[in-house]
Amino acid sequence: MNVHRRTAQAASAPAAVLALLLAAGCSSGDGGSADGGATPGAPATAATSPSAAPSPETASAPPAKGTVRVLRTVATGLKSPWGVAPLPDGDGLLVASRDEGTVTRVDTATGKKTELGEVSGVSPAGEGGLLGLALSPDFGSDHMVYAYFSSASDNRIVRMLYDDKKPAGEQLGAPSTVFKGIPKGYIHNGGRIAFGPDGMLYAGTGESGKQGLSQDTKSLGGKILRLTPDGEPAPGNPFPDSPVYSYGHRNVQGLAWDPEQRLFASEFGQDTWDELNAIKPGADYGWPDAEGTSKNAKYTNPIAQWHTDDASPSGIAYADGSIWMAGLKGERLWRVPLDGTKASADPQSFLNGKYGRLRTVVAAGDDRLWLVTSNTDGRGDPKAGDDRILELRVS
Repeated sequence: MNVHRRTAQAASAPAAVLALLLAAGCSSGDGGSADGGATPGAPATAATSPSAAPSPETASAPPAKGTVRVLRTVATGLKSPWGVAPLPDGDGLLVASRDEGTVTRVDTATGKKTELGEVSGVSPAGEGGLLGLALSPDFGSDHMVYAYFSSASDNRIVRMLYDDKKPAGEQLGAPSTVFKGIPKGYIHNGGRIAFGPDGMLYAGTGESGKQGLSQDTKSLGGKILRLTPDGEPAPGNPFPDSPVYSYGHRNVQGLAWDPEQRLFASEFGQDTWDELNAIKPGADYGWPDAEGTSKNAKYTNPIAQWHTDDASPSGIAYADGSIWMAGLKGERLWRVPLDGTKASADPQSFLNGKYGRLRTVVAAGDDRLWLVTSNTDGRGDPKAGDDRILELRVS
């Protein structure tokens, strides 16, 4: 196994500065419509832009308005949940605890929680810790679980053998490093990982509070990376011998593909605009020179954008013709109906303030989603309800 050797120093700042940064929109309010209603002051989208060209796929676009129904609470009592990986054949969910550094299996039929074990090497602080999870494309035969986490020196991706025949607490093997050297900071660690339809491993990273990293294609910060399962730069990447797939990002925490294998990503803005982007290999998404839509043709504009008080997006998922986006500070679930790689109508919000901060949303098959809250992450109010997993039906 070849391991990427680039290292990066964790960003540091006095405590007062860090507190200001954390309050300024890193996981950035409330407002918007009741469930299923039109959102007042609707966010700007490609669909409403006067310069947006008609899409040839309009006929296949989903309805402008959708619905969300909470079917049940699957599990409660989770601690700082972050990454989620559904097991094959409906055999439960693996859930990462950012601050505890543990992985727990949740039985989606009964809600029973079984701790698999603690991931050694995790160094939680601020927005860092044990973040994204993904199952190997060959999980049925190799039983490997991939994780993105903050170590003492960097952010990295590891893989571990999952053996459910062992006792609880001992079911995770020792982590083997697949890729390392992603810049680490008290803020903006990215952290979402997912295997794409091409079998390659994608990772959303943050610029760790150092804005200049995003435009530097030789840096791993503020990027979407594309790797082989063994951690090498994936064949066909836009920059020779580089894992960088797209750049100019601030803090990517959501990755999802539609049935046509098109990649979408959510991104935290600073003070003005959060973004949902359709990702093109080699494209520049503008940060720090552009936040939200830009008139500069060198930057790829988002397909939808939100004020940071209304979103602060983390996980996203594709279901029933739309991208569904979990909002942290916004405390709501956003629906963005798609027409190809454009929004076919204004985004619509659901569950506004009902469950507190929303961290992760995962496709559960057909018209269902798993939704994970984030009220124990140090920014939420646990009185809003302990962290839980909900099952939703959407359209």
